Amino acid sequence: MAIAEPIPQPTKGEDGIYRHSWFLETFLDLNEDLATAIENKKRLVIFIEQRGCTYCTKVQTELLVDPKINAYIRKHFEIVQIDMWGSKEVTDFDGEVTTEKKLVRKWGSLFTPTIVFLPDSLEKVKGKSGAQAAVAVMPGAFGKGTFLALFEWVQKKRYETGEHFQKYVNDRYWKKHGGRPVK
Repeated sequence: MAIAEPIPQPTKGEDGIYRHSWFLETFLDLNEDLATAIENKKRLVIFIEQRGCTYCTKVQTELLVDPKINAYIRKHFEIVQIDMWGSKEVTDFDGEVTTEKKLVRKWGSLFTPTIVFLPDSLEKVKGKSGAQAAVAVMPGAFGKGTFLALFEWVQKKRYETGEHFQKYVNDRYWKKHGGRPVK
């Protein structure tokens, strides 16, 4: 019987935000980051976080270290972090060069964490801001099941079929529990 390797815990950076070693190292040129994700046959996700955010910490230290969640996300997604109050230079998909803080404001993100799921091609983001191009946005931290379900829903491109995320979650729940009850 093979013993699974332990999942490394995130480390807290000087900015007070937790990071995992497997997150994408980036110059925050989002078109380049999307191109890297595509080259790696993955989807790009942007985590907007801030120092002292208890829900950000939950995502980093509880959700992303869960073996099932960790394996799925690492297989299918590249993650880039943005500090809600940060001053690093960022180039948005529309070409605008700004700071992390101004980008977050431009995208209308009010809460942390905010997890922004991007399309699977450069053509779909051309001339758009990240907020305009997003295929889904997770405002806040959900429980393990819902958290993983949204990553699955995006990876399976269910948003393209018109299937509502809540329907996907409900169907997933009932499938796991032996089907819907008969009235």
